[in-house]
Amino acid sequence: MRIAFGTDERTALTDAVVERLRRAGHEVAVVADGADWPDAGRAVGEAVASGEAQRGVVCCTTGTGVSIAANKVRGVRAALCTDAATAEGARRWNDANVLAFGLRLSTETVVGEMLDVFLHTDADPSEAPLVGRVEPPA
Repeated sequence: MRIAFGTDERTALTDAVVERLRRAGHEVAVVADGADWPDAGRAVGEAVASGEAQRGVVCCTTGTGVSIAANKVRGVRAALCTDAATAEGARRWNDANVLAFGLRLSTETVVGEMLDVFLHTDADPSEAPLVGRVEPPA
């Protein structure tokens, strides 16, 4: 799977995320590395919305800013997650296509668990009409 990755701050955790994704066989496009958080969120969102990437992963200090920025891109459903159960639900029930997390609040272990379920959980087809009710911003 091709995954767009963006962060507003390069850290040991962001390096570990990119490496983990590559070791798992994913093609990782680092579209923002140390950019301002609005630019990082938008860059990942645009890569996913355009089809350049099937999924996106984005992070900043809290994860809030990049998730808001990514969600401003039409067709993006970014979910700010703090654990694997939330990431799994975001995929299953909301068909989220961008995983957002906070660098300050996460560990490599927790992010690894979130990535595993986010990338291996399919959206529940019965939820599709519900997701379609929310019209993304124009």
